[in-house]
Amino acid sequence: RFSQMLHPIFEEASNVIKEEYPDKNQVVFARVDCDQHSDIAQRYRISKYPTLKLFRNGMMMKREYRGQRSVTAIADYIRQQKSNPIREVQDLEEISSLDRSRRNIVGYFEQKDSDNYRTFERVANILHDDCVFLSAFGAISKAERFSGDNIIYKPPGENAPDMVYLGSLTNFDLVYAWTQDKCVPLVREITFENGEELTEEGLPFLILFHMKDDLESLEKFQQEVARQLIGEKGTINFLHADCDKFRHPLLHIQKTPADCPVIAIDSFRHMYVFPDFSDLSIPGKLKQFVLDLHSGKLHREFHHGPDPTDVAPGQPIQDLASSPPESSFQKLAPSEHRYTLLREKDEL
Repeated sequence: RFSQMLHPIFEEASNVIKEEYPDKNQVVFARVDCDQHSDIAQRYRISKYPTLKLFRNGMMMKREYRGQRSVTAIADYIRQQKSNPIREVQDLEEISSLDRSRRNIVGYFEQKDSDNYRTFERVANILHDDCVFLSAFGAISKAERFSGDNIIYKPPGENAPDMVYLGSLTNFDLVYAWTQDKCVPLVREITFENGEELTEEGLPFLILFHMKDDLESLEKFQQEVARQLIGEKGTINFLHADCDKFRHPLLHIQKTPADCPVIAIDSFRHMYVFPDFSDLSIPGKLKQFVLDLHSGKLHREFHHGPDPTDVAPGQPIQDLASSPPESSFQKLAPSEHRYTLLREKDEL
């Protein structure tokens, strides 16, 4: 019903945009009947209808359209997406006064009409929600181009050192991979605002629940994720959450903010708890926790208790299997789970 309601609105919005951008290569509106083309729906993890996804350069953007379902709102969204994501600076003094709480990418180019800048533009169009992009040209940028055009990453923090891109500036894949690595932190914060978006990425969550002012635990978690799990990037999302705000998920694992910091995996079927935060620095311990998720061991032990090989000598297997180990989570009905932060937001 909602798809049928949106269809004429979507079509009218496409006609409005076509008048403003007549070149068919600038903006393309398309629709997919997911009953007929279930393979496309599966490829892009479409599970609710209607869903509006944005693609750039053949790449699906992680943020889908969630604005009003009206002709004006959809057309305004497209106009916004067509706006230039790069701010051109007129004086290098502007660079020294950047907001250093943000992640900034600065490109220094001899001229705007160049392959180097066109690559930079393509990358900025995709990642502008994650980083601030700036550019300088000609005489203004000359002082920063002692070895030719270059791209600089200025991380958050007044004293954080700059990082220079050293690869080919015309190779989109290399520039994009480097920029994405800098703009999208390895460990992201999950909030009420981005929870659904993160869920739609389709990857299980490894979450550190910590008190907001407990930065020491967060730093330790970030270090161990980088040390033990960098190779798992792309198979699981590394996240941290405010214990006070996310009391509901903690209740599902029989924890309260007083128990924080707590590490857990949310597989979207069940939640599994890391035995003890103090074990975090044991070499390979966190990695094994994630590998046990991939192998199905966590799911198996959730339902049947520890594997026989994990049973202490002389301890009957049936006693362990009769109830989940203390560090396991209560079994959750699928309809109850799918992520509790969304319901919690409504309650607040």
